[in-house]
Amino acid sequence: MTVTLPSGEIVPALGMGTWMMAEHPSLRAAEIAALREGLDLGLALIDTAEMYGSGASESLVGEAVRGRRDEVFLVSKVLPSNASVSGTVRACEASLRRLGTDRLDLYLLHWRGSVLLSQTVEAFTGLVSSGKIRHWGVSNFDLADMRELVELSGSCQTNQILYNLSRRGPEYDLLPWHASAGLPIMAYSPVEQGRLLGSPVLASVAARHDATPAQVALAWVLRLPGVIAIPKAGSAAHVRENAAASALRLSSEDLAELDRAFPPPAGPEPLEML
Repeated sequence: MTVTLPSGEIVPALGMGTWMMAEHPSLRAAEIAALREGLDLGLALIDTAEMYGSGASESLVGEAVRGRRDEVFLVSKVLPSNASVSGTVRACEASLRRLGTDRLDLYLLHWRGSVLLSQTVEAFTGLVSSGKIRHWGVSNFDLADMRELVELSGSCQTNQILYNLSRRGPEYDLLPWHASAGLPIMAYSPVEQGRLLGSPVLASVAARHDATPAQVALAWVLRLPGVIAIPKAGSAAHVRENAAASALRLSSEDLAELDRAFPPPAGPEPLEML
């Protein structure tokens, strides 16, 4: 499964997130092995951020992709407090050093802060021109933010948001807007950091497919075109479980059962964040 960015570049619909990785030294080897297993399985989009472990996640990702950089579509994010014109450039250069690479494939504004959006877009544009980033986008932007952004620039490639079965608010207005604009979303925490996995309805659907509840939750997020999911997996076995979700196709019966348990929004809802 793939998603085409507005630039025309094709990326995997199922990638790997790294939030809360590199927090425990005893897990480092397993986490690096997990990321490398993901690359072997085609989960070649890796998402990280300067905020994650205050840069430690980027360093771990850099170690995991060493010698395989050209296989990876590498994503990182700048904190809003660093998102001025000069601050964005400094933050990007620091991320590149930690990642051990000369460029990012996609650089995102982590969420909107007090810095003028026009300043961050100006910095992103300069970083593209200098070759330090190939594309840019945003994260945690609601509909009003996205409308403002596209008036400033048509170069945004994605909006990374919280979206899963228990966080369906974006379906009311944000996702339809993205679809009409041809602008993909990137869904973080697609299994709600594991909190969805105890659902008896997910277990029931999973049993029909000889799958796991996590695979059903991921397949549900991936059911829509133009959606990229970035679950975190800290072990090679967990990565293999996630990778298998891309082959799972949910039936109309499955989707109806999930809708009853996790109803879609009846009206606009504020965009949620974790």
